[in-house]
Amino acid sequence: MKKLIINISFVLVAMTSIVGCKKDIAAKYNDPEKAQNASLAGLFTAMLNNDRVAAKYWNVRTFLSQMPGVYAQTAYFSNGNTTYQQSDSYSQNYWDDFYATGGNGSGSMAQYRNMEVKYNTLPEAEKITQNTIMQAAKVVLIEQAAKMVDLWGDIPYSETGSLETSSTIKPAKFDDQKELYTSFIKDLATAGAYFKANTTNKDFGKADILLKGDMNKWARYANSLRLRLLMRISKVDEATARTAVLEMLNNSAAFPLADGDNNGSYNPGISDILLQPLTNSTSDLRAAFTEGSWYATDYMLNTVMVTANDPRIPVIYDKYGRTVKIDNKDVFIPNKTYKAMPVTFTSTDQESKFPDYAVLDSATFLFNQKLPGIVITASEVNLLKAEAYERWGSTGNAKTAYETALRQSVTFYYFLNNLNQGGYVNLPAPAPTVVDSWINSSTASYTGSATEKLANIYIQKWAHFGVLQATEAWSEYRRTGYPVLTFPADGKLSGFETPPTRLVYPALEKTLNSANYQAVQAKDTRKTKIFWQQ
Repeated sequence: MKKLIINISFVLVAMTSIVGCKKDIAAKYNDPEKAQNASLAGLFTAMLNNDRVAAKYWNVRTFLSQMPGVYAQTAYFSNGNTTYQQSDSYSQNYWDDFYATGGNGSGSMAQYRNMEVKYNTLPEAEKITQNTIMQAAKVVLIEQAAKMVDLWGDIPYSETGSLETSSTIKPAKFDDQKELYTSFIKDLATAGAYFKANTTNKDFGKADILLKGDMNKWARYANSLRLRLLMRISKVDEATARTAVLEMLNNSAAFPLADGDNNGSYNPGISDILLQPLTNSTSDLRAAFTEGSWYATDYMLNTVMVTANDPRIPVIYDKYGRTVKIDNKDVFIPNKTYKAMPVTFTSTDQESKFPDYAVLDSATFLFNQKLPGIVITASEVNLLKAEAYERWGSTGNAKTAYETALRQSVTFYYFLNNLNQGGYVNLPAPAPTVVDSWINSSTASYTGSATEKLANIYIQKWAHFGVLQATEAWSEYRRTGYPVLTFPADGKLSGFETPPTRLVYPALEKTLNSANYQAVQAKDTRKTKIFWQQ
């Protein structure tokens, strides 16, 4: 259900009383006065309970599969004339859900500002204990804020939340995107060191619905997120990224990562950073996908996976087929092979021929009530390591990290498939020989020049992200230029013949924060590059 949100970055939770359909767990935090009386632990739990992180209908249907998934081609799209045109209303929803509670996200920024106010009222002795929650909240905030930067560039950040912090409404300036990334990376280093050096406590463990108060996992989360951001800036500030990343990779004891202990057969449920559904959740993504985005994508399936005999195919896709009349009975005849509709199909072709092509797997994606929200996985971390090693270290180490990442991606997608206990077919993991053949003797193999090896790293990371991590897929596609995708331009609206390189600011932000918007208006175009993009 769509939720009405009318607010901007500097108002935060001030206007959320008009919002309908509040999530039960966060309802008592939507009013600023009630938030002042909420416990720090309660605010942190509400911050974690984020439907922009969880596998939820609204985020997948209106954002991931409508914008970043289309621009990165990890989601199917109808080849109409507005294919690459940003939806202002849906992007406004996403923007608001970062800054304010009461919508489809947790209002990460609003919750964090309320936590700061609450923390500052505590006795000094209690602050020492509660600092654990504040450090964790900062990591959670940065993960979401970095996505905002990746989508828009400069965003209001440092001056947001004046209503919570000073009981006044002050329009918030747009902070410089590069400076924000620098501060994020610095704060994550502090958080990683904090979690490595300290022990958990009861309040933190009870409040932490993400990692159950496990300090080791929080250290790995903070360090892995820092690694992601460092590699994101590595094409434009290589010196900074290289120094910091190699320090991390050369001292795993001081900088533990969420890398599955470099084991291809790791347990994603234990090692990955995943937001599990609440115990009373019965929702799935059937409607989110079947309303338009459940068809297989051309480059992903036809070029990357089928040609390599990729062992992930059976748990990511279904062959689909047609229902025909045989002896006056409807009989479903599955397609013989996995194949995706060509990206060059017209909308008429798509509407008439889709039964002849593959769709997303029902057990893994459509009807999986246990599907978690994906924050960071071991496969991503090892692919980041592989890139760093190939560019700045040993190609042998890069090969090891790359091959580990591929094995972990297989493990991860079969893990997702087997989470579904609703009576759908759960597939067993492929035989080791099948995975070995894919890694050693296919187009996915780590061979060729350094450029070719890096291309494989980038392509496999893009494939691993898929539709559920479409925002990360789009960011990496813009950063690396891989894979080399074809975007049909015929028949598109003038000015929207190709995908954007960033989202333009939502209309309400431009109107209600107009004075500060003037400072960024000149670069508010759909073709302006985010600072980390070459």
